Amino acid sequence: MAPKGSQRTVNKVVAENRKARFNYEIVDTYEAGLVLTGTEVKSLREGKANIAESYATDEGGEIWLINSYLPEYLQANRFNHETRRRRKLLLSKREVNRLQGAVNREGMSLIPLKIYFNDRGRAKLELALGKGKKLHDKRESSKERDWNRQKSRLLKDRG
Repeated sequence: MAPKGSQRTVNKVVAENRKARFNYEIVDTYEAGLVLTGTEVKSLREGKANIAESYATDEGGEIWLINSYLPEYLQANRFNHETRRRRKLLLSKREVNRLQGAVNREGMSLIPLKIYFNDRGRAKLELALGKGKKLHDKRESSKERDWNRQKSRLLKDRG
């Protein structure tokens, strides 16, 4: 156990899906735990994970994270994990039912936004419920982002 005065990894973001907010309109977010093996946790602590092409799905009353990449831990030898295996997400029954209803009835998607370590050192996944944006919505958000960037430059030059 670490001494009281030492710095722990507080909400250290390990992997982030940066395109998610551009491709989807985020309606709601949830914090989910991950079922991981020991070598996966050690690999996550090295910070080389990737969730850019991953998604979550509901199967048999459980939510699963599909196609997330956690590289092999080099010191694990033959006891290593599969890099792209399906990982179970830990959510309460009420949250699982709410997510399943939104996906089945309203046609929404489950999008992983980021993997991080909380203040207790547990690996968590920020899961979003979102609707896919149309092409004109993506153009609009791009224009808005460019305008905000240009506006901040103008204010910076004058002020």
